[in-house]
Amino acid sequence: MLPASPLDDDAAAPLFDPVRVFDVCHVGLVLRAVLALHGILALSLALAVRDAGTWMMAMASGTVVTMSALLLWLLLVCAARRGLARLPESLQWTLLMALGAACALGGWALLNLASEDPTSAFRWTTLALAGAATAAVLLAWLKQRERMQRPADAMAQLVELQSRIRPHFLFNTLNSAIALVQIDPQRAEGVLEDLSELFRVALADASAAVPLAEEVELARRYLDIEQIRFAERLRVRWSVDPAAGQAKVPPLLLQPLVENAVRHGVEPNDEGGDIDIAIERQGSEVEIRVVNSVGQPARKTGHGLALRNVRQRLRLMHDVAARFELSPEPQRFSVRIVVPR
Repeated sequence: MLPASPLDDDAAAPLFDPVRVFDVCHVGLVLRAVLALHGILALSLALAVRDAGTWMMAMASGTVVTMSALLLWLLLVCAARRGLARLPESLQWTLLMALGAACALGGWALLNLASEDPTSAFRWTTLALAGAATAAVLLAWLKQRERMQRPADAMAQLVELQSRIRPHFLFNTLNSAIALVQIDPQRAEGVLEDLSELFRVALADASAAVPLAEEVELARRYLDIEQIRFAERLRVRWSVDPAAGQAKVPPLLLQPLVENAVRHGVEPNDEGGDIDIAIERQGSEVEIRVVNSVGQPARKTGHGLALRNVRQRLRLMHDVAARFELSPEPQRFSVRIVVPR
């Protein structure tokens, strides 16, 4: 008997994670902050100093202070992001502005480590205020960035629920199970268990990261179900590097790609089609390739929602550290994804 599978409690969790506001650990975000602050420093000194030599000296000193202070601030915010997310908003602003002031003073102290000249109280006060103001601007940017991502996340989850487990797939799967009940009850139960697992993942929290190994298992379950319907017309080849299994990816990353391959590379063709899935660790990155043969066009033209959704969720989770590439060719269609390990 198939065990009951009620929705997990975390399936009803809020879509927007407050921790994400303070998730400043991404390379792309750090790079943007560093470039912006460096540009502001260069422009400010250019307006205040006319001599090129003096400007270069001031720029070198200012870079030591600002970059060390900024990187320290980002590092501490990244480490304390979960605790910061639980604080009232007013306290968040107070603590992070105070942290910005402290980091600015620390950067100045680093610059003057070997100097014996005392720093005036006015200079300390000015540096502290500048650090607090910079921290306030950074925090405002992080909060605005999170608010701008909310509509994209909401759309992503909506598309998942509408396009991942489509009604025609449910209908075909149930028909396959019904046909097997009389001749192979054990296999029919396995089909229903696979379908139950697909629905559990589809309705779970879309904002959490999962190991790539779980995505591989889910895609195998999906293809096992489709194998009932297409039999020898569906030819699948797997090449999975076990060392790549711990890479973190958005949930339902791989299944919609193989579903797309079945729908467009196998279903329209009387002779069926081939699907090659290769996952390989390459140093600090993991490469995922899904390649399907191309024959007749699909009976129903797709809108590319699944591919756009995958690309969007990869960008939200890994920013510039992830890559998503499509390679449409006359005889095959290839999707290549690269994520950090």
